[in-house]
Amino acid sequence: MTVAVIGAGRMGAAMAGRFRAADLPVVVYNRSPDKAMAVAERHGAAVAATARDAVAQAEVVVVSLADDAALQAAYAGDDGLLAGVHQGVVLCDTSTVAPATIRELAPEVGSRGGSLLDTPVSGSVPLVERGELAIMVGGDAAALEVARPVLDHLAKAIFHLGEVGAGATMKLVVNAVIAALNVTVSEALVLAERAGLDREASYDVLAAGAVGAPYVQYKRDAFLRPDETPVTFSLDLIAKDQRLINALAESVGASMPQAQATRELVAAAVAAGLGDRDMTVVAEYLRR
Repeated sequence: MTVAVIGAGRMGAAMAGRFRAADLPVVVYNRSPDKAMAVAERHGAAVAATARDAVAQAEVVVVSLADDAALQAAYAGDDGLLAGVHQGVVLCDTSTVAPATIRELAPEVGSRGGSLLDTPVSGSVPLVERGELAIMVGGDAAALEVARPVLDHLAKAIFHLGEVGAGATMKLVVNAVIAALNVTVSEALVLAERAGLDREASYDVLAAGAVGAPYVQYKRDAFLRPDETPVTFSLDLIAKDQRLINALAESVGASMPQAQATRELVAAAVAAGLGDRDMTVVAEYLRR
């Protein structure tokens, strides 16, 4: 089964590497060809000249793009994803976007004989590399069974939540918790430091106790040694997700005062020039 990976950013590149480690044939497309070439050279994947060509070669397509605008642009046009859709192909879109965006694209894919699943993930690059993501799925159950052998290489758990858009909705629910947890850990570490406690010892206690969620475990190096740890998820992307969460909350009438406070703090840190840093840079912003 050939897998196409559309988007060679941090997550897409890691997914392509995971599939190649499982000996799956992989073809990669990225709007900036140099990123696709880097993935191909590192992992032994093929490179497609267009998104259409990548989709046309594959039985399962995994899409990993930054935002709604990038996603809509990638699907559109003579060389876009939709142009390559063929009978039976399953598109698994892992991008974090508005549920409405996925719902609008699904009939376009279906009219060409394919299926679109929204399959956003919980976890970042280290969990991709270990195959320990949680995948939230919206869409047709039969299409999921076609894609499952591919998704199983990425996931420790796959949750089928309902129709198209359900996965995207759940991803925003999850990210509301992650964003708040990121801020809370940042605040707690700064509090411990200002009160005279050692940063690393304080983190050991947090990780070992009731708040030691998986996020706290795998973000340890980023919190303790931020200057030596690669970015796995930028603060700019957290800010984008916060806007999507806010829009979803407004559309369904959900009150989220903590999410509002988190959104304002993240926006302030981005305005301070920290948007391209890892999301844990919130702690550095608070230290300032």
